[in-house]
Order: sequence, then C-alpha cells, then structure tokens
Amino acid sequence: QVQLVESGGGLVQPGGSLRLSCAVSGRIFSINLMRWYRQYPGKQRELVAGITSGGSTSYADSVKGRFTISRDNTKNTVFLQMDSLKPEDTAVYYCNAVGLRLTRLGYDAWGQGTQVTVSS
Repeated sequence: QVQLVESGGGLVQPGGSLRLSCAVSGRIFSINLMRWYRQYPGKQRELVAGITSGGSTSYADSVKGRFTISRDNTKNTVFLQMDSLKPEDTAVYYCNAVGLRLTRLGYDAWGQGTQVTVSS
C-alpha cells in the first residue's frame, strides 16, 4: 500500500510563509508525478502545483510567483514553499502522488490533508 503523510500546515498571518511536506512510503518502484491540491469548504479540489520526476514544474495562476514546489527524490518527499500568503489561500491542502508499484502496477495516492489558515 502506498501512503502519503503530510505535515507543515497551520495558522499564519497574511504575508507570512509556510512550508508543507509530503513523504511517500510503501512498495513503490517510481514516483512519476507529485502534486499539491487545495480544497475550500463545499468546493472541489483544485490543482495548486505539480512536479515531475525530472523536475519540471507547473503552477496555478493564483499562486505563481508566491509558491514553489520541489522534491527530494532520495527521500520520496515533495515540498510546497508558500510565501506572501493571502487569506484566500486558506484551505485544506492535499498531496497527490502518481507512479508505479514494485509490481509495475500503477497507483494514484492521496495524503490525509493539512489545514492552512491565513488570518490576522
């Protein structure tokens, strides 16, 4: 079973920073794509940022220039550095990983979510 464990959420004032982490564990062969999503109450999850195994990144327009996604392939971990946070960034953030298991069967796994609250 593939497991994702997130950490780093919390309460921060507008203009502040937070760094989210997501560690992937289990019997995996590869992690091809790692992404961060967020979800507002009563809304569907929206893609925030993604990073491929080769390091190519993409961002939602709403976070470009403020958020940075990175990964440590040696530790199967993805990070989301969030700077210049705004109240509208308040949401539950979810980590997602897509890849292959040791059996070469694919997986698409999610973390449990971590709350980010931006408020004065």
